[in-house]
This record gives sequence, C-alpha cells and structure tokens, in this order.
Amino acid sequence: MAITPAAYETAGEAERGFDGLRAGADTLVARITHVRDGIGWIWVVPGSRTLPEVRSSRAYERYATCQNAFRRFVVLLAKQPALELPDRKAPLRRSDAAR
Repeated sequence: MAITPAAYETAGEAERGFDGLRAGADTLVARITHVRDGIGWIWVVPGSRTLPEVRSSRAYERYATCQNAFRRFVVLLAKQPALELPDRKAPLRRSDAAR
C-alpha cells in the first residue's frame, strides 16, 4: 500500500518507524504530485529530512483516485494495533521462505 525510502538496520527500528506512523495517522497530510517521467499521480507524506516519510507504492491514473488511496491508507494505518516492539538491537529476522 505504501513504501518508505528509509533503510532500517534492525527489525525493531523498522517496527518503531511503522508505529510512529500508526500513532500519528490522523495527522498525516499528503502532497499529491504527478509522477516524474511517467503517467499518473502519487501521494507523498513529506518527512523531516529531504526524503519522504512514506509514499504510495504505485501511481494512480486519476488525481481523485490517488486522493482516495491516501485516505484509505490513513484509515487502515489507524486501525493497526500498537505493537510490542522488540529490542532496538535485534537483528532483522528472515522468514523460512527466504532461506
């Protein structure tokens, strides 16, 4: 549904980043912009640095469809339960399928 350009070294860092988004879901504001070198629209939640906090995982053909996709993202994000976060130094976990 969405992607982030941030790279996390541990699973705990990634989950804390997601939890931060989840906790502030009702205050997220997106900027809808035209796709570079392509056709369509994406939504972007600006971050505190030069990178976006999170953005749509795909381009939408219509501006209104992109707006609705962001609204759905916020609703689904707010519905996610708070997680019991792992230790900050915990290594990234691999699923059995990835081995």
